[in-house]
Amino acid sequence: MDIKEYKCPNCGGTVNFDSSSQKMKCPYCDTEFEIAVLEEYQKEIAAAKDNFGWSKEDSEQEWKEGELDDLSSGSCPSCGAELLGDANTVAMVCPCCGNAQIVSKRLSGFLKPDYVIPFKLDKEKAVKELKNFCNGKKLLPDFFVKENHVNNVQGIYVPFWLFDAEASGRVYFKATKVKRATDYTKTEYYSVLREGNLVFENIPVDGSEKMDDKYMDAIEPFDYTQMKDFDTTYLAGYVAEKYDVDVEKSKERAARRIKASVEREFENSVVGYNSVNIESSAVSVKEGKYSYALFPVWILNTKYKEANYLFAMNGQSGRLVGKLPIESKKIWKYGFIYSGILGPIFTAASIALGYNDPNFALFIAIAWILAFIMGFAYVFSWKSQMNTALLKNEANAYVVKDSLVFKKKNDNFLYSKVSKIPRKK
Repeated sequence: MDIKEYKCPNCGGTVNFDSSSQKMKCPYCDTEFEIAVLEEYQKEIAAAKDNFGWSKEDSEQEWKEGELDDLSSGSCPSCGAELLGDANTVAMVCPCCGNAQIVSKRLSGFLKPDYVIPFKLDKEKAVKELKNFCNGKKLLPDFFVKENHVNNVQGIYVPFWLFDAEASGRVYFKATKVKRATDYTKTEYYSVLREGNLVFENIPVDGSEKMDDKYMDAIEPFDYTQMKDFDTTYLAGYVAEKYDVDVEKSKERAARRIKASVEREFENSVVGYNSVNIESSAVSVKEGKYSYALFPVWILNTKYKEANYLFAMNGQSGRLVGKLPIESKKIWKYGFIYSGILGPIFTAASIALGYNDPNFALFIAIAWILAFIMGFAYVFSWKSQMNTALLKNEANAYVVKDSLVFKKKNDNFLYSKVSKIPRKK
């Protein structure tokens, strides 16, 4: 027998054979299992392993004669970001740190992109969207919307690796069904298997170490129907960042997003249970391919009280994300304002309810405490509006429609637990 030691699916303890019941029994939680069910369950769980492999979509493109003559290269002396511009670019503002002095150097070691998505929206649109993004943010410092900050916007082509994959997944879930009666609750535990395939196209992973992954993820998606074969003419008037995260490292992020999406899509098919949790999963990629592209992004980089604030806008769709500074005085200001509004309302309700109660003064005190809690809680909820850059852990937006095909769907009963409900005295 391959399995020498059995682990309890309920508590993780070592399970032994119980001669009285002729079943496997956990000495720690007293859960009993059928021998065949437990053996098969643990064999399948232990066999689950990921397997990701990638290949270049086509042979790597070579630069044509004279094509590099149209490009200039530079590095930021402040943060080290590698930037590209056309031959007429004499000065660059680093989008990563705002440094306006770029040191020119010879262009070398730059892999030619396969594709490019041209800029669709101009600087005027970027400035307008940034102003709209700031509007209505009551915690924002007043100075932040002044023209000299808003106009500091730069268009840049950001390097992205694009991954195609036909993923095969085998995911085990631990699911429960709860049955309630008058004096007891019965919980049934199931091992649920979902095995199948899912196809992904053009999962983007930014190839820039300096660009925050949260920002680049948050401005997704890009419209791939407008993606063109790369040509240096698209860079005219803009700068492009040179990738410094190679494809090997980017594969790890693509793999994580694929795995998370496979698990999520498979979990959506597990229905009829009160709870569903992933027990183990194994995902592999068949003939995974990758390509290299430049995507348009408008960048604003500014500082407030020595802190750096970055904003990014999709230069194709106009989706803008960023992190706005918060003025702490405004938290107190609006917290007291809303508490002051709620206080009299809650007080009036407390007086009405406790008018003839000798402890109605206590009701009033409680009313004001609740008013302060709710007033400040409402103001603190605004903080989520101030930072819209969120890392994406899944790739559901890049699943090919109707590509999900299941090979196996098994729902097997494992064991049950009965809990008595104490009777009221």
